[in-house]
Amino acid sequence: MRVLLVGGGGREHALALGLADDPSVEAVIAAPGNPGIAAVAELRDVAAADPGAVAALAVEVQADLVVIGPEAPLVAGVADAVRAKGIAVFGPSAEAARLEGSKTFAKEIMTAAGVPTARAYTCTDAESTAKALDDFGAPYVVKNDGLAAGKGVVVTDDRDAALAHARDCGRVVIEEYLDGPEVSLFVVTDGEAAVPLLPAQDFKRIGDGDTGPNTGGMGAYAPLPWAPAGLVDEVMADVVHPTLTELRRRGTPFAGLLYVGLALTAAGPRVIEFNARFGDPETQVVLALLETPLAGLLHAAATGTLAAHPPLRWRDGAAVTVVVAAEGYPASPRTGDVITGADRAGIIHAGTRRGADGALLSAGGRVLCGTATGPDLAAARDAAYALVSGVELAGSQHRTDIAAAAVDGRITVPAGG
Repeated sequence: MRVLLVGGGGREHALALGLADDPSVEAVIAAPGNPGIAAVAELRDVAAADPGAVAALAVEVQADLVVIGPEAPLVAGVADAVRAKGIAVFGPSAEAARLEGSKTFAKEIMTAAGVPTARAYTCTDAESTAKALDDFGAPYVVKNDGLAAGKGVVVTDDRDAALAHARDCGRVVIEEYLDGPEVSLFVVTDGEAAVPLLPAQDFKRIGDGDTGPNTGGMGAYAPLPWAPAGLVDEVMADVVHPTLTELRRRGTPFAGLLYVGLALTAAGPRVIEFNARFGDPETQVVLALLETPLAGLLHAAATGTLAAHPPLRWRDGAAVTVVVAAEGYPASPRTGDVITGADRAGIIHAGTRRGADGALLSAGGRVLCGTATGPDLAAARDAAYALVSGVELAGSQHRTDIAAAAVDGRITVPAGG
């Protein structure tokens, strides 16, 4: 199987490693890729969100499967353009990807499907925004209605900050705050059959103790030793299948990766958000534990044969990833700094590039991450931090508390959650 992987971040590096490790894969072509991905794939320069360009490249490289990593190409219709060429593609249509592209659309689907989620209002002006904030009270949750690269959400007790974010975004969804530990659940689906992966937890704020502004994600771990028994089955029954059924009913079946972001509240699991692709950095830890060949699984979803795919196999133990971010991230990350110590197994590249002299340079806010497995969560955590400690990048920042609360048994789920 020849696989074309679209994207060039940390999620795509993790996907590239998984795809290259599949015995059925003879070649991985990544577009545009990054220096880390280059170790296991041929890189091709393409505008990832250009449907025509990606479809033409898929034909040129004779791809048997196209895997679309980021959300922007999906919302732009890249999967549709590739499917129109008769090539199997893992990723939803532009219409189905509106689950991520529009928070309002996602709420409409959840309401129609009876999915448990937060009450919400869509607001486009100062008056309706102020009314919604006052209705729900603090903490205020304000979400950009469109794509915002994981940084479009503000959760704050500061009403003025909430109003300012809404003003900057223009069109927002304001929700009631959901209290409880958060869970990320990835579900592979062909539109009918659906297969859950291991639940994970990520860390969205820049600072230890969940302080500072939201980011695209500063680390993650899996599995979740504190998660209630039966959580995945409950979410599949109450959230995933009703959502897929509603999308089929509308004539826009969702085939690809449905990301379910959950809060485990006292009233039970509630959906915070849907995404239409693998999450970053949760992908790094979930795929590190997946023993089932990745390309075969994604190809089954892309060709409507997921129901016949064998049950998934998982490695024992746990996985932890710790993100190393650039100085100034997330507001104004500094780029162009030399990186050393990143040439080791377990280092996943996200925002990196090669300089003219071949040196590895920072090229984004989240630069790379150290991903490690271990017989238990504590061992995996120690190994991930050992990887990070060997990386040198001027002014870099990382959280020191990834998975710490889980290791120490400090996470509690409210009764009913």
